Amino acid sequence: QVQLVESGGGLVQAGGSLTLSCVASGDIGSIDAMCWYRQRPGKQRELVAEIASGGRTTSGAAVKGRFAISRDDVRDTVSLTLSRLKPEDTAVYYCNVVVRALRGDTRDYWGAGTLVTVSS
Repeated sequence: QVQLVESGGGLVQAGGSLTLSCVASGDIGSIDAMCWYRQRPGKQRELVAEIASGGRTTSGAAVKGRFAISRDDVRDTVSLTLSRLKPEDTAVYYCNVVVRALRGDTRDYWGAGTLVTVSS
């Protein structure tokens, strides 16, 4: 089993910045893709950004140029820096990590989510 603990959410004014972090622990042999998703009020969960094991990143059109994803493979951590925030970025942000266990099984895990509220 793998546990993901997210932190960094909160209330921020439009135009501000915030950094979210997600730390993985448990039965970890190696980590493949690390992602951040969000679910805005009344909307389906959507992919915000992804970082592959080699460091290649992709991000959604709505956040491109404003959000940056990074990873620390020593600390098994993925971070998301949110800049130039807009009220429509208000959402619960979830990390999702693909883990190859020490015994070789591979599956993805979800964090519990952290709420980001952007005031106008």
